[in-house]
Amino acid sequence: MNQTRVFLIFAWLMVATLLWMEWGKEQAASSAPATPVAIVPGATAPTATAPGAIPLASVPGQATAAAAPAMTSAAPTVTVRTDVLKLSMDGGTLHVADLLKHPSTADEKSAPVRLLDSDAARYFAVSSGWINAQDPAQRAVFVPEGDKREFALAAGQDTLEVPFVWHGPNGISIRRTYVFTRGLYTVKVRDEVSNTGSTPWQGYVYRQLERVPRALQRSGPTSAEQYSFQGAAWFSPQDKYEKRKFDDFVDDGPLNKEVTGGWLAMLQHHYFAAWIPQPDQAALFGLNQANGRYTIEAKGPAFTVAPGSQVSTEARLWVGPKLVSQIEAQQVPGLERAVDFSSYSLMATLAGWLFWVLAKLYGVFGNWGWAIVGLVVLIKLAMYPLSAAQYKSMAKMRKFQPRIAQLKERYGDDKQKFQMAMMELYKKEKINPVGGCLPILLQMPVFLALYWMLSESVELRHAPWILWIHDLTARDPFFILPAINLAVMWATQKLTPVAPGMDPMQQKMMQWMPVVFGVMFAFFPAGLVLYWVTNGALGLLQQWWMTKRYSEEPAKT
Repeated sequence: MNQTRVFLIFAWLMVATLLWMEWGKEQAASSAPATPVAIVPGATAPTATAPGAIPLASVPGQATAAAAPAMTSAAPTVTVRTDVLKLSMDGGTLHVADLLKHPSTADEKSAPVRLLDSDAARYFAVSSGWINAQDPAQRAVFVPEGDKREFALAAGQDTLEVPFVWHGPNGISIRRTYVFTRGLYTVKVRDEVSNTGSTPWQGYVYRQLERVPRALQRSGPTSAEQYSFQGAAWFSPQDKYEKRKFDDFVDDGPLNKEVTGGWLAMLQHHYFAAWIPQPDQAALFGLNQANGRYTIEAKGPAFTVAPGSQVSTEARLWVGPKLVSQIEAQQVPGLERAVDFSSYSLMATLAGWLFWVLAKLYGVFGNWGWAIVGLVVLIKLAMYPLSAAQYKSMAKMRKFQPRIAQLKERYGDDKQKFQMAMMELYKKEKINPVGGCLPILLQMPVFLALYWMLSESVELRHAPWILWIHDLTARDPFFILPAINLAVMWATQKLTPVAPGMDPMQQKMMQWMPVVFGVMFAFFPAGLVLYWVTNGALGLLQQWWMTKRYSEEPAKT
């Protein structure tokens, strides 16, 4: 297999792969549908370790999408503002969440991204409540504890507590406290159940996320939102990371999974909301779709609260961007997969490694564009032995083109003898005709992983490089980088020797390759084009040097 043909095959393979992604077909289901778990009275189930915890057998096994609105319809709302969040909420539901550090457009003065929204067309809410296991109609409706309706994180204040309370019949009361922390998108939600009555009380907490699918912003044929995952995701220690697109909520069957130490989320491009229950308490995960709304829910733990006693449960709530550093700081197994680089774990791992290196380089340069350039340099250095062998082989092939032409003229239409003579020449002159295979093979997964990483990493959203590039995750507004890329590819092609025996049709295809790739790259994120231009320019420089070094003297005839 000659160098040019190898390049052609893998180039078109890359084109096919990227087109496949752009039409959203790469997001196949990551796992088989979960097997429903039968929850029957007396069944053995994981229990919470807190005093008073009872088996989940008392918890119904289907998600209840309408539970939160019914519970909180009469609850007064409060507003909460931290340095990164502005919320409208009551004791059971977060109705609106604005991300103050994330403008909706590249203009920093634009309105902040609204992740949670009470508007019916963009509905997305996070809720949690308590249900009496013996009388499901009895549900807690939390009210603010006190008369305060506006809460704000003051200067010099690191945490902010927002308390709510519910007083039920027969001496039952639940005190709920939301704890906000400066700079963080995680909220601690702590519930304390007290029984001052004379009879035991049985109940369970539920935590859910409910939304309608968001309308995607189609800014071009390579808009990242067209293929980024939109739907529910969850993690359990036994089955690890799983997810389900909105289109598959019903078709892939029910989800009734008992989980201890997991999490559940609703994911979208760049942002997500997630519940992280207390790791030592069991919950029953479920999915539901009704009236155009999609719900993922965790029911449990369930408790029996004896007279004169108290139990508590705590969860963390994430409402915000997919910031890798903050996600990792939570130290929650599998939560890093919320940054959904790919459906394929191997590609997701590779993209995660690339982002780790890129983040380190950003710490050095202070600019994500220069960090991408630095990443290319590191990759080129790591692959130098392979690429040097490739370019050396190509330079020698170019040097011996007259000899090969003579062989072709000598053997005429006898292709078998021509190939044998050419291979003998390669062997004698130590030319490896397949020397370019391995570098190209290694570049393809790196390129694709970088594509997913640049498209998914919220850290690079609206990140500028220089001059006209104000957003590395959007296309070049003036197509300057794609034009440079086309010129680099054209120059590289001119330095690449024509493969012996290539028919005229193949030669014409190769001549059009820079144009095809130039047009395709015109709509890619500017950060990706910057990577490819830098990679191509360094490769061109290396190829020019190798050609000059090994082809400066004519071959002996």
